[in-house]
Amino acid sequence: MDFTHLDEKGNAIMVDVSGKEPTHRRAVAIGRISMSERCFSAVKEGGVQKGDVLSVARVAGIMATKRTAELIPLCHVLNLTKCAVEFAFDEGTREIEAQCTVCCDGKTGVEMEALTGATIALLTIYDMCKALDKRMIISQVHLLEKQGGKSGDFTFGG
Repeated sequence: MDFTHLDEKGNAIMVDVSGKEPTHRRAVAIGRISMSERCFSAVKEGGVQKGDVLSVARVAGIMATKRTAELIPLCHVLNLTKCAVEFAFDEGTREIEAQCTVCCDGKTGVEMEALTGATIALLTIYDMCKALDKRMIISQVHLLEKQGGKSGDFTFGG
């Protein structure tokens, strides 16, 4: 398989999507952040001094999806039609999972936007909680699924 972001000389390029027809695109990315029991409880119970951690992280994740092309050099600017960031608590592992779903009707996929949204949501949790726990670990950030486009649908583990 050829790398689409390289020309015949090996130079980095932005992929030319001018000949493609717009289609509905959807991507979901997830990641996790593990933390101490004290920090986990504070986030869950709304006891973090900086404020409502998950509300701020949700907005940060959404904002990040809209700025992906500014952060990742060869990404196209996309007109997103939907972005949602959701969180789930895992009591057994003291982890919070962030899931970012992004949609657009366009000529290229939204995988990078979903991955960026999930990552920035997790980084925001870290930032807001670092006074309680500097040993938090962000892990397992990956594309869960994507729909649409020339390469077809994808499901992680499927």
